[in-house]
Amino acid sequence: MWTPTEEEKYGVVICSFRGSVPQGLTLELGEAVHILEKCEGWYRGASIKNPNIKGIFPVNIIHLKKATVSNRGQYETVVPAEDPLVTEVTSTLQEWASLWKQLYVKHKVDLFYKLRHVMNEVIDLRRQLLSGHLTQDQVREVKRHLTVRLDWGNEHLGLDLVPRKEFVAADSDQISVSDLYKMHLSSRHSVQQSTNQADTLRQRHKESRAPVPHHLLLNLKSFTHTNIGEDVDLFFSLYDMREARQISERFMVRLNKNGGPKNPEKLERLCALFTDLSSKDVKRDLHLVVHVIRIGRMLLNDSRKGPPHVHYRRPYGCAVLSLGEVLPVLCEHRDEKDFVLKVYMCNNENEWYQTHENIIRKTSTKYSTPSSNYGLMVSLQLLRGDMEQIRRENQLLFNRGAAVTRKLGFPDVILPGDIRNDLYVTLERGDFERGGKSVQKNIEVTMHVLYADGENLRDCVSLGTGEPPRTQYHSFVLYHNNSPRWGELIKLPIPIDRFRGSHLRFEFRHCSTKDKGEKKLFGFSFTPLMRDDGTTLSDDIHELYVYKCDENSTFNNHALYLGLPCCKDDMSGCPNIPSSLIFQRSAKETFCISTQLSSTKLTQNVDLLALLKWKAYPDRILDILGRLRHVNGEEIVKFLQDILDTLFVILDENTEKYGLLVFQSLVFIINLLRDSKYYHFRPVLDSYIQKHFAGALAYRELIRCLKWYMDRSADLVRQDHIQEAMRALEILFKFIIQSRLLFARSTAGLDEEPFRCSIHELFQSMRFVLSLDTRSSDTLLFTQAALLSSFPAIFEELLPMFSVAEVAEFVRGTLSSLPSTLHLGQSMDVVKLQSIGRTVDCRLFSYPEARRILLPVVLHHIHLHLRQQKELLVCSGILSSIFSIIKSSSTEVDVGEEVQMLQESLLDVLLQTLLIIMSKSQAQEAARGQRCPQCTAEITGEYVSCLLSLLRLMSDTHYQHLLHNFQSKEELKEFLLKIFCVFRNLLKLSVFPPDWTVMRLLASNVIVTTVQYVSPAVHKNFCDGDFDFKVWNSYFSLAVLFINQPSLQLENFAAAKRRRILDKYGDMRVMMTYELFNMWQNLGEHKYHFIPGMIGPFLGVSLVPQPEVRNIMIPIFHDMMDCEQRRNGNFKQVEAELIDKLDSLVSEGKGDENYRELFSLLLLEKIEQETWREPGASFVTSVTRLMERLLDYRDCMKGEEPENKKLGCTVNLMNFYKSEINKEEMFIRYIHKLCDLHLQAESYTEAAFTLLLYWELLQWEERPLREFLHYPAQSEWQRKEGLSRKIIHYFNKGKCWEFGIPLCRELAAQYEKLYDYQSLSWILKMEASYYDHIMDQQRLEPEFFRVGFYGKKFPFFLRVRAFVSLSCRMLGTSHVLLAQYLPQLHGIPTIPFVCLPQSTSYPVPQGLRPPYPQFVSYIISSATHEPINIGYMEVTENVSCET
Repeated sequence: MWTPTEEEKYGVVICSFRGSVPQGLTLELGEAVHILEKCEGWYRGASIKNPNIKGIFPVNIIHLKKATVSNRGQYETVVPAEDPLVTEVTSTLQEWASLWKQLYVKHKVDLFYKLRHVMNEVIDLRRQLLSGHLTQDQVREVKRHLTVRLDWGNEHLGLDLVPRKEFVAADSDQISVSDLYKMHLSSRHSVQQSTNQADTLRQRHKESRAPVPHHLLLNLKSFTHTNIGEDVDLFFSLYDMREARQISERFMVRLNKNGGPKNPEKLERLCALFTDLSSKDVKRDLHLVVHVIRIGRMLLNDSRKGPPHVHYRRPYGCAVLSLGEVLPVLCEHRDEKDFVLKVYMCNNENEWYQTHENIIRKTSTKYSTPSSNYGLMVSLQLLRGDMEQIRRENQLLFNRGAAVTRKLGFPDVILPGDIRNDLYVTLERGDFERGGKSVQKNIEVTMHVLYADGENLRDCVSLGTGEPPRTQYHSFVLYHNNSPRWGELIKLPIPIDRFRGSHLRFEFRHCSTKDKGEKKLFGFSFTPLMRDDGTTLSDDIHELYVYKCDENSTFNNHALYLGLPCCKDDMSGCPNIPSSLIFQRSAKETFCISTQLSSTKLTQNVDLLALLKWKAYPDRILDILGRLRHVNGEEIVKFLQDILDTLFVILDENTEKYGLLVFQSLVFIINLLRDSKYYHFRPVLDSYIQKHFAGALAYRELIRCLKWYMDRSADLVRQDHIQEAMRALEILFKFIIQSRLLFARSTAGLDEEPFRCSIHELFQSMRFVLSLDTRSSDTLLFTQAALLSSFPAIFEELLPMFSVAEVAEFVRGTLSSLPSTLHLGQSMDVVKLQSIGRTVDCRLFSYPEARRILLPVVLHHIHLHLRQQKELLVCSGILSSIFSIIKSSSTEVDVGEEVQMLQESLLDVLLQTLLIIMSKSQAQEAARGQRCPQCTAEITGEYVSCLLSLLRLMSDTHYQHLLHNFQSKEELKEFLLKIFCVFRNLLKLSVFPPDWTVMRLLASNVIVTTVQYVSPAVHKNFCDGDFDFKVWNSYFSLAVLFINQPSLQLENFAAAKRRRILDKYGDMRVMMTYELFNMWQNLGEHKYHFIPGMIGPFLGVSLVPQPEVRNIMIPIFHDMMDCEQRRNGNFKQVEAELIDKLDSLVSEGKGDENYRELFSLLLLEKIEQETWREPGASFVTSVTRLMERLLDYRDCMKGEEPENKKLGCTVNLMNFYKSEINKEEMFIRYIHKLCDLHLQAESYTEAAFTLLLYWELLQWEERPLREFLHYPAQSEWQRKEGLSRKIIHYFNKGKCWEFGIPLCRELAAQYEKLYDYQSLSWILKMEASYYDHIMDQQRLEPEFFRVGFYGKKFPFFLRVRAFVSLSCRMLGTSHVLLAQYLPQLHGIPTIPFVCLPQSTSYPVPQGLRPPYPQFVSYIISSATHEPINIGYMEVTENVSCET
C-alpha cells in the first residue's frame, strides 16, 4: 500500500533507471527527485527537472538528502537543505554537460578542453565544500573560487550571468532593482577578471583603505663550496641600493663544514619571512644580499697562522640577487621560484664593508669570481596581507619554524598591539694605534649589554633571526687592519624594564696569530642607552671615545668608567672629571657605531617626553603643547593613550588658559590617525574613548572651541585650523558624547538642558558655516567641504543622547541650510552630494521615523541636480541606496508614505533624465566620436534601475494617486508619452546585456505591471471625444516591442530555464497581449486610425509561437477588415499591408504551419457571420495559400537544397504574386531574388531572361518612380534604360548574343529619338560586336528540357508546374536529375519515353523564341500503384526561361 513519505522527500539518482516497469519513471544518473509516496522498496515521485511527469522507481537507486518541505500535500515543494551554492553547482554541471559535448561536435576543441579542466576543478571544489572539514575562511575561499569558475563557464557557453550576494545567487524578490543591477555589474567584473586570468583576491585588497603589506618568503635549499672546510655563517638581508642602506634585519643560517645545518633539527627548515614590505619597497632598487662568514683559522690556507683550537669569525664571500626584476614576476605568479646566487670573494679585506655594493655596481676589479660552480640556491615567494592573515593561510610555513625577519623601523601600517623594543646597533668603523708593533693589529670587538648594577643582560644580543640570541657579541676580524670597517648589524632586544640604566660596552682585542693565539685587550668604549632627560640614544652615528686598558683592568666596578664621557657630546655633561688612574682616554683612537631604535615604548623625542612629564615644567606648558605638532607620528601613536590622558588632565587643570591649545593638539592627533599609515590605530582610539577616557568635564570646552571656530569662519582669511577641526568632527563628537555620559552618570543627569542647548547652538553654527556665500572665498569653500565630509559621521554619536527624531531634525535643518546648486561650483556639488549620500547610508536613515523627516530635504537636492543634469552618477548612487533601504524595510513596516514622497518628487524628473541620457547615447553612437561621461551604458543602467525600483515599489494606491493628480489632460498626456518612450527605448537599446536574463525579466515584469495600471487612464482620458492618436500609437508600439523582445521568447530556452521563468513570472507575453487586445476593443470607432499602420506590428505579434497569443491576436485582423469595410466599402488597405508584411516577417523566420492553419480557421469563422464574407473568405484563402508558399520558400532557402529546387520555389512564389493576387511590387521583388540566384550559379542567360520580366512592365515614359530595392528615385525611362543595359550585359556574359541584339535595336531607336548620338554610337557598336561574336566564337550546343510535374505525391510547389531544365544526354543522368525533386524515383526500375511532334507550348517574349525546338516526353510514376504522372520535357537551344 502506498503511503505518503514524511522524511524521505528529496534524493539524487545514483544509478540510471530506464522505467521498464508499468508506470516506471525514467531517471538518469545525477537527477534530483521529489519523493511523494513509498511502497515495499519502491518510491513514487517526479524528477525535479520535469515535475509534471510522475512515476515509480526503486528505493535502492536513490541517495536521500535532507530537504525543507513547504505546503505539504498535493502542492508541496521541496528545497534541498544543503548549501545553495552546492545546489547551483550541481544544476550548472548538468547543464554544462550537454553543451560541453556539442563543443567537440562543433570543432571548438580549445574551449572543449578548457571547459573540461574547469568542470573538474568545480567538481573538486564542490567535494571540498561538502566534506565539512573546512574552516570558515577556507569555506569562503572555496566559494570564491567556485563562483569565479561558474561565471567563467556560463559566459563562455553563452548562458545567463548569475547575480550573487555573498556567493549565493540573489533572490530578485528580496532586493531592489538597483541592488540587482549592482550585483550584475559585480558579477560581470568578476567574470572579466577571471577571463583575464586575474586573481579576484586583488580586488578584495583594493577595497581596503589601508595599504596591504608584502612579505618575501626565502627558503635556503643548498649551499655548495669546495675549499672552505670550515663552519660558515650566512647572513641574508634586503639592501636598498638607491639609499645605500640595509632595510631589514638579518636572517642567519649556521652551516657545518659539509654545507649542512649545524643544528640537525633545522634540516628542511632554513626559511625566513621578510615582513612588512610596502608597495613602494617592492618598486625600490632592492637586492637580496648574502654575507658569508667562515668560523676557523685566521688565514684559510695557512695552518701556521694561529693554533687550530682558536677560531675567529672571518669574512669570506658575498652573493647578491637583484630583486627589481624578480619581485614583479613573483607578484604576478605568486608561486615559489628558484634562484641560484654565485658567491664572490673580496680581493681586499679593507673594502669588505662595501663588497655587496661593488658586486651590484659590477666593479669586477674589487672582487673575484669563483672558478667552479659555487654558490647557493634559494627559493622566493611573495605573500600579501597582514601577518595575522599570513599566519592563518600558511600554518604549515610557521610550523616549519620560518624566521620572521622584520623591517628596520616601523612598517607603513602600524598595527595596534604590535609591541616592539628593538635597538639596532651597527659597527661602523674604528681607528686604532699600532701600539709599537711592526705590523697592524687583528682587531676583534666584543660587545656586552650591561644593566645599571653591572649585570650582563642575558640573551639580549641577536646576530640574526633564525638563531637564538646571545649574551655577548664578537665581531669578525679583519687581518692586519688598524682602521677596520665592519658594517655589521646587531639587534638588541632589550626588555623595556631594563632599558633605563643599561649601557653598551665595546672591548677591543688584538688577536695574535702566534702559537698561543692570545686575544689581548687594549681598549674599550661605552655608551648609555638612555640619557638623563629620559630620551633614548638618538638614531645617528655616534663617535665614541676609546679608553686604554689591558687584561689586568677590572670592569667589576662599572661606576669607574660610567662617570667618564662616552663621546664628544657627553663632555658638556661632565665638566669637572678628575683624571682617572685606571682608564685613560686615547686621544688618537676613535670607534664609531650607528643606532636605530624601533620601540613602541621608548622615545627619543624631547618634546614628547616633556609633554608626558608636564608637571615637572609648569611654566612651559603652553610651549610644550605648541611643540606637539613637531613630534613624529610614529612617536605619537606609540604613546597615544598616555598623550590623550595628559591632554585631558591639562585641560582640567586650567580650562581657560589651556583649553584652545589642548583642543588644537587633540585635533592634530585625530587628523594624524586619518593617515593610512596609522589607520589601524583608529580602533585603539575608539577603545580609549569607550574604556579609558575619564574627562567628564571636557565636553563643555570641546563644544565651546568647536563653536568658536565655526563662528569665526566668516571673518578669517586663513582657515587651516578650522578645516582641521572640521575633519576631526567625528572623533570630537565621540569625546563630547562620552564626556557628557560620564558627567551624567556621576551627577545623576545634572545640567541636561544646558547640554542640549549647547548642541542645538553648535548645529546652528554649522548651518551658519554652510549658508555662507563662497563665491568670493576659496578657503571658505574648503571649510564647507571639510564640514560636509565629516558631518554624516556624527549622527551615530548623537543617538545615545537624543531620540531618532531629534537627530533627524538636526540633520534636516543642516541639510536645508545648503544653498541650491545654482550658487555652487562643480566640486562643491560633488562634496554636497557625497555628504547626502553618506547621510542616506548611515544607520539613522534606516529608522522609518528618521526617513520621513529626512527624505523631503534629500529628495529636494536630488531633484535640483537632476533638473539641471548635474552630477548624475553621484545622484544615481544616492537614489540606489534609498531604494535599497526602503525595499528592505518594506517587509517589516509600511513604507507607503515614503514611496509617495519618492513618486511625487522623482518620477517625472527620472523620466526626463532618462530621455535626455538615452537621446545623448543614441547621438553618441551615431557620431562614433567624442565620449560624453553622462552617456555611458553605466549611467543609463543606473537610472533605468532607479526608475524600475520606484515603479516596483508603487502600489495600486500610488498609481491611482499619480494618475488622478494631474492638473490637466495635457500633463497626463505628457507623462504617458514620456513613460512609454522610456520603456520603448529600454526595450530597443542594449541597456542590459543579453546574458542579464534575471535583470531583463524583472524589468519586463515592472513594465507590464505599470502598463496594466496606466491602461485604464489611457482609455478613460484619450478615447471617444478626446481621442489622441499619439498616446494610443505610443501604447501599441510599446506593447508590440514588449511581446517581441528576445528575453521573453521562452521557446528558445532550455526546459529547466523555461519552467523557472513560468513559475516566477508566468508568460508575460500573454499578459501584455491581453492588455493590448482589451485596449484595442476599447478603441471602438477609432480603430481606423491604426489601419494600415498597426497591421504589420500586430501581425508580428500574432506570429509569436505561443498558442494563446495567436488566439488573441488573429481576431484583431477581422476587426481591421470589418472597420475598413464599413468605412470604405472594402478592405484593400488591410489586404495590401497584410500581404506585404507577411512576406517580410515569414522571411525573417517567423510563422509556421500551425499558424497558417490557425489563421485560416479563426478568420474564416469570424468572417462567416459578416455580410462581406465572400470577399473576406477569398482574401483569407489567398493569404493562407501565400503563407503556404512563403513557408515552403523559407524552408527551401534555409536548407541545403539543390539549386533547381530553390529556383522552383522562387518561381512558384513569384507567379503567385503576379497571377493570383496581382501584387506587382512583390512580383518584382521576387524577380530580383530569382535573378540573384541565377547570378550566384553564374547562369547569366537565365538571369537576363528573368530581368526581362521586369523590363516588360516598364514603359519608355518620363513618369517619376520612387526609390525601390537598389534602384534610386528616377524616371521610368531612365530605369528601363539601365535595366536594358544590364540585360544586354548578362546576355553577353552568357554568350547568347542572339537575344541581346533585339534589345540593342530597341535602345538604338530610343537614343535616335532623343538625338543622343554618343549613346547611339555605343549601342550600335555593341550590336555589331554581337554579330561578330556569333560568327567568330564557338559555343557548346546546350540542351534544355521542359519538365512538368502532375500528381499529389510531388511537393506542393512542384504540383502542376512546368520548368526548363538543363539535361544530360544519358537517360540515367536525367533520371538522377529528376530524383532531386522526388525521392521515390530512386525505386523506379525503368522510365519509358517517346518522341512527340514539334510544339511551342510555353510563352516566350516575341522575337526571342527558339528557332529549333524539339520535344521529348517522359512518363514518370510517383508511386508504383497509383495513376501515372506525366512530365513533358522540351529541348530547346540557347534558352532557359521559366514560366
